[in-house]
Amino acid sequence: MTSMRHSLGLAAAWLAIGLPVHAADLGSSKAAIDRSLDAQYSRIEALYKDIHAHPELGFQETRTAAKLAAELKTLGFEVTEGVGKTGIVGLYRNGPGPTVMVRTELDALPLAENTGLPYASKMKQMLRGAETPVMHACGHDIHMAAWLAVAKVLLDLKDQWSGTLMFVGQPAEEGGGGAKAMVADGLFKRFPKPDYGFALHVGPGPYGYVTYKAGVINSTSDGFSIIFNGKGGHGSRPHTTIDPVMMAGRFIVDVQSVISREKDSARFGVVTVGSVNAGNAGNVIPDSATLRGTIRSYDEQTRSKMIDGVQRTARAVAMMSAAPEPEIKVTAGAKAVVNDDALTARSGGVLKAAFGDKARQLPEPGSASEDYSEFVIAGVPSFYFGIGGLDPKVLAQARASGTPVPGNHSPEFAPVPEPTIRAGAQAMSLVVLDVLQKK
Repeated sequence: MTSMRHSLGLAAAWLAIGLPVHAADLGSSKAAIDRSLDAQYSRIEALYKDIHAHPELGFQETRTAAKLAAELKTLGFEVTEGVGKTGIVGLYRNGPGPTVMVRTELDALPLAENTGLPYASKMKQMLRGAETPVMHACGHDIHMAAWLAVAKVLLDLKDQWSGTLMFVGQPAEEGGGGAKAMVADGLFKRFPKPDYGFALHVGPGPYGYVTYKAGVINSTSDGFSIIFNGKGGHGSRPHTTIDPVMMAGRFIVDVQSVISREKDSARFGVVTVGSVNAGNAGNVIPDSATLRGTIRSYDEQTRSKMIDGVQRTARAVAMMSAAPEPEIKVTAGAKAVVNDDALTARSGGVLKAAFGDKARQLPEPGSASEDYSEFVIAGVPSFYFGIGGLDPKVLAQARASGTPVPGNHSPEFAPVPEPTIRAGAQAMSLVVLDVLQKK
């Protein structure tokens, strides 16, 4: 997911929030799901560790996609590969009924792993012409493991449901436009358009817990890049130069005034600069500096104000230095995911009945962005929910000491595999079974 909340405060919120939602007793279904998970879990965890150790960047997920495709074929799915470049689609028809999409992401992130796990990634891939370490720092490996487990559960219980399963392995979720690429490649024309869509995401909450929310569940994301062009020269003679590093530094600080003084303080909005590249020697002022960042918001008015603020601030900084006009590019990213109200009430009720107090309804959207929104925009009524991935005892100790815990996109993010995968698979199996139940 494109930058989930990392803070300990969010982890604490998972434990502190929730509204009761009543649903029918699902004890027998949960027991059957657990039996299926017990029988397959050792294989699922081995797959998880293999995927974790071999992460791949967006649109480069050839090994990952092939592995998942092979697993679905073994289960009896009709599998199509290469959808939206490296995506996969698996169909399993089990009589009349609705078509239900279950989506997982395939891609990882460009950073070096620092978890110390015995199956930690040591992989590297090319990104923008340079070799970079790669890690499953957002938890997509957990999603894939749960996704495969759910596929097997549903086939083990196929006498209990009727309809068509549509298992989608989506490439390039991390800002790469993978969902849009699949839709553009005919996802809902070459294959049945789903009546319902489901997806989950792991975060730095306690394992065994699930969270959900009707309506808007996360933020819109826009990316930007700015090239400040100056005039290079010797570091001892800055007066003969136009220093682009100075411009970059001034922009990074000044752009936050857009948030503190221009944006309505009651509305969510974040501008973050995550990449700065300039020069390669400490005593040389370079000719240019390149910044890359992200803009997050919930509503279009705030989004427009922040984009305008980023552009004005960049131009003003260049003007202050008597530099040429900066090169500014704003790229529209993922839109906010909007959960279907009726499906959320139904599926949330199922989760509440199955997980009790460990199923929590979120009071407000998160700051993450997620391109599952493209499937919602294409007309698929959806339920996107969260699962925790960390040890509750570790979280309690961290709260007591005021120590932040590693969250998504951290090189130290390491969900605990078994309880996390099991909870995700249980939750997903239950909500899918609910909409596919025989009349």
